[in-house]
Formats: sequence, C-alpha cells, structure tokens
Amino acid sequence: MAVVQFSVVPIGTGKPSVSEYVVRAEEIIRSSGIKHRLTPMATVLEGDLDRIVALILKVHNEIFKMGVERVITRIDIDDRRDKELTMEGKIRSVETKL
Repeated sequence: MAVVQFSVVPIGTGKPSVSEYVVRAEEIIRSSGIKHRLTPMATVLEGDLDRIVALILKVHNEIFKMGVERVITRIDIDDRRDKELTMEGKIRSVETKL
C-alpha cells in the first residue's frame, strides 16, 4: 500500500485563486473511492499505487479540460513494502515519539 501526496497547479489562468480547480479535483477523487485527505496545500491518497497514479493522471487531464493551457502536477510517493503503510500510521509514529 502506498501513501501519495500530490498537488496540481494551473498556470496562466489570469487569477490568483485555484479553488475551482481544487473543487473539481476533489469531486474526481471522491468518486474514485480511494481513501484520501484534503489538506491546505495538497491531497494525500492511500491505497494501491497503480490506482492512485491513474487517478492523479485523470485529475491532471481534467484541469486541462477546464480551459487551462499549462498544468504542473507534483507527486510524492511513499511506497513501503515491508509493512502496512497508512496516513494515520505515519502520523501516529511521529506523535508517539514526541
């Protein structure tokens, strides 16, 4: 299981707000059924890496469909295979050491 953080940055929209793009991305993510958490600066996904990568590509392409001519998508992948990896487990690991 992987934990993946990603963000999509539409370039050249002529306005500083990106909330309409975040809303569309969140709609797509929710419809996927993949466990996720929306944060102020990115979205974190948890699950099968192949499904997650396909979902990120779908979001990336959807932003173009909204009339954007350039999109930067940043992806961080934590793919641990020696034990189960979850968003909550990563946070809990740090909190127990504080």
